[in-house]
Amino acid sequence: MMAFVPTMVWGQTFDFDMTKPQPVYTNENGAGYDIVPAPGTKAVSKGQKTLAEPFYFSVKVADGNYKVRVVLGAKKKAGETTVRAEGRRLMVHNVATKKGELKTYEFVVNKRSPQIDDKTRVRIKDREKDYLAWDDKLTLEFNGDQPQVQSIHIERNDEVPTVYLCGNSTVVDQNNEPWASWGQMITRWFGPEVAISNHAESGLTARTFIAAGRLDKILSTLKPGDIVVAEFGHNDEKEKKAGDGAWYHYTYQLKIFVDQVRAKGADIVFCTPTQRRAFNDDKKTIRNTHGDFPAAMKAVAEREKVALIDLNQMTKTLFETLGFEDSKRALVHYPAEMYGRKLEDNTHFNPYGAYEVAKCVVMGMKQLQLPIVKYLRPEWQDFDPAQPDDWRTFKWAPAPLKDIVKPDGN
Repeated sequence: MMAFVPTMVWGQTFDFDMTKPQPVYTNENGAGYDIVPAPGTKAVSKGQKTLAEPFYFSVKVADGNYKVRVVLGAKKKAGETTVRAEGRRLMVHNVATKKGELKTYEFVVNKRSPQIDDKTRVRIKDREKDYLAWDDKLTLEFNGDQPQVQSIHIERNDEVPTVYLCGNSTVVDQNNEPWASWGQMITRWFGPEVAISNHAESGLTARTFIAAGRLDKILSTLKPGDIVVAEFGHNDEKEKKAGDGAWYHYTYQLKIFVDQVRAKGADIVFCTPTQRRAFNDDKKTIRNTHGDFPAAMKAVAEREKVALIDLNQMTKTLFETLGFEDSKRALVHYPAEMYGRKLEDNTHFNPYGAYEVAKCVVMGMKQLQLPIVKYLRPEWQDFDPAQPDDWRTFKWAPAPLKDIVKPDGN
């Protein structure tokens, strides 16, 4: 029997006692275990240690922002729990609890669907149709060596400021391991006073983002106090029609973002494109592969007085600091025995790399003194890409969802 207590109108507030049996999710019951078998049906062995299996819990809700409160831990067991939401957005990372110890965490999850209004929808790609970020549910993933969850509380809250992310495969909520992007890691650092809504998708340019109705989707809920963050360039530089290039169509599209966001009374921030792992012959310095696109974005930012985070320079520093070999640890470079075939990708981040780049973006926000930085979690520590975290000590519990197909774009 489902331990489910709606304390307000359906779709607004929910409470679940996870120490009691819960059903498997169906469209009819609207809440329950989802994606993989319910916990307790199997265990995972790691060396001589038996680990609890990760699990998902979904609730059918309307589009909007939802404050989530999870109580982690167990009366009779020690635990280590990571919480992710929707498309692997990191919310709570590697929380250890002793036997009998309970810890409470709050965060906001933005849930969306492709519907813009009664007549229009975002034209999502075929591969996105199975993404957790675009369905009619709010889904939480509980992972880690020993995920222990006492309770889940979900409450609609559309009053919090929302940070909307626009971009390509370096920003998107990558649905499957081993791919990751900074947009799904930055959620880790903000408390329950901020929502982050990631509308990026692999392979997009500023122009195709707009053409697909993604900016219209953002504008449909954008309000004063919100922020739109846009990182484009990787795919824009491959457009070859008349007028394409850094100084015409690219800057023209960026101006559309500026004008339409400001018309809603919201703020806009540009991020120059992340570097590719393209070392010069000296194997010490990174070669610019983006041509004039970073400079063109900076020119628009200066002309239109748009706040700008120079992620291009920050990731150059990050890669050069890691070095020719260790920089592979930030990208999807894995031997054949891990995923069935060798993976060598010098554009797309793995979880460690995405985590480090997300820290770069947060530092950029701090340097710009954006109002939302007052909502950074207490455990946040300022970050210098010239002094990255040690990849050897970075711990990530892989999600059950895997796909070795490379994301669109490069």
